[in-house]
Amino acid sequence: MAWSKPNPDNRTDNVEKLQTMVQNTIENIEKAQATAEFSSSEERANIEAKNHRREESIQAMRNEIQDEASQRENGYK
Repeated sequence: MAWSKPNPDNRTDNVEKLQTMVQNTIENIEKAQATAEFSSSEERANIEAKNHRREESIQAMRNEIQDEASQRENGYK
């Protein structure tokens, strides 16, 4: 059986990918808020809980963007 060589760690576009993920998550929050206006109270509570988790994810992604940008400035190691 032949062993395949692992892919190299290419982190050059991580910041851009994370920024796209943040933007997509923000759009999902906005769409969910629009949907919540026409939802029952139970559905609205679920949407609000999910949006809260999305906001936490956005903060984590922004922290990771800062880390990746710092690594980019200092050269990847």
